[in-house]
Amino acid sequence: MPVPFEPTEEQRRTVRAMSGFGIPQADIATLIEIDDKTLRKHFRRELDRGSIEATAKVAQTLFQMATSGDNTAAAIFWMKARAGWREKHEVVLSARAAVEMTDDELMEEIGRARAARLTIDAE
Repeated sequence: MPVPFEPTEEQRRTVRAMSGFGIPQADIATLIEIDDKTLRKHFRRELDRGSIEATAKVAQTLFQMATSGDNTAAAIFWMKARAGWREKHEVVLSARAAVEMTDDELMEEIGRARAARLTIDAE
């Protein structure tokens, strides 16, 4: 008769850490040398908490970077992800054919098109 599986504290720490790193459960089970089903049965809490704890830690670090004033990219990312900020793209379409425009109107359209292209290329 097989001996029932009893997880050790070291295995619990390992599973929680690997889950937090995003390692697939099948790979974690292979490392622990148990079946996937046994992993989920005996390490459910570690699998769930590892992922949540890792996400919370990354969010905390990102928040600190965004609010330090030293990392503009982190601040912009935070505002886009959390505050709904979006980049504005203005598209202007002309209903008039180029042959119907005055030279000044045509030059204005060309200028707007160049400015829009530069904005898009700069992103």
